[in-house]
Amino acid sequence: MPPLRWQKSTYSTDQANCVELAASSAGFHLRESDEPEAVVTVTRSELRTFIRAVRTGAFNHCY
Repeated sequence: MPPLRWQKSTYSTDQANCVELAASSAGFHLRESDEPEAVVTVTRSELRTFIRAVRTGAFNHCY
């Protein structure tokens, strides 16, 4: 598999840790920029569900 091309949100700054995303034939890969060796791979459907949950505030109580 070729190296993954990680993308960071345009809302992120160099000062902040953030979630990065990469796509491959195996699925979508997510990692935190401050812990890049921990990668979670999800399907398109799983990523869609996660994004919808974030947009609706499902994780707002977590911080």
